[in-house]
Amino acid sequence: MEITGFHSLNDLFAQLGLDSEDAAIEAFLDRHHLSGQEQLSEAPFWSDGQRRFLKEAIQDDSDWCEAVDELDTLLRH
Repeated sequence: MEITGFHSLNDLFAQLGLDSEDAAIEAFLDRHHLSGQEQLSEAPFWSDGQRRFLKEAIQDDSDWCEAVDELDTLLRH
């Protein structure tokens, strides 16, 4: 997967405790989608810890925010 900013999408999946291999990420993206105005951190498929991490990454404009934004975009296609 593509590297964005400080962290790659693979790094983000590893940080979230998910399988970070390219094939696993593609499978995740095939199974999960965001609709309309649904916020990434509010999606029902995250655990509480994952949800908190994603929300804080954006709110704090952390070095994870570019990878989180990329994930958000990919889940809307």
